Amino acid sequence: MKKKIIIISSSRADYGILNPLIQKMKKSCNLKTIITGSHLSNFYGNTSEEIKKDHIKINYEVRTLNKLNDEIGISKTISKTIEKITLVLLKEKPDLIVILGDRYEIFACAVSAVINKIPIAHLHGGERTEGVFDEYIRHAITKMSHLHFAATDEYRNRIIQLGEQPNRVFNVGGLGVDNLKKSNLLVKKD
Repeated sequence: MKKKIIIISSSRADYGILNPLIQKMKKSCNLKTIITGSHLSNFYGNTSEEIKKDHIKINYEVRTLNKLNDEIGISKTISKTIEKITLVLLKEKPDLIVILGDRYEIFACAVSAVINKIPIAHLHGGERTEGVFDEYIRHAITKMSHLHFAATDEYRNRIIQLGEQPNRVFNVGGLGVDNLKKSNLLVKKD
């Protein structure tokens, strides 16, 4: 039986990196997708339409984004995301969730997975964003995750310095590079 894996995307930024992975994984496992966050906001361009144009089935649209982008609004988004993602995870009972980066909506998804004893594969951990609370969130997600897919040896080493088991931390390179293969780049003359 194929493993059930859920990939969660919360914004155009992580979706652009996740797209090639989703395209490959949907052929090899029982893949479900959840979108949340700015994907479902008209203010941020309703990027869920881009996902549909890429022929990716969206299994769950989890609306949690608070209109306020201050401390209270972000806290409410995190709280609502934990609540709603938990309901989906309890229903689906995945073998693994795949998340990327450091968005607070993704942090909430990780919290929900940990509470429900669902392993997490975290992409692009170990990176640095000094002076921004994204770094705290990224490192917290790293500590909640079971498998780590870093973009460089430096990031892999940082994840190991955070106390993660080296045999669960892999340098796979930057997943966004796959998008370059699909790009129509200008020739040097142009």
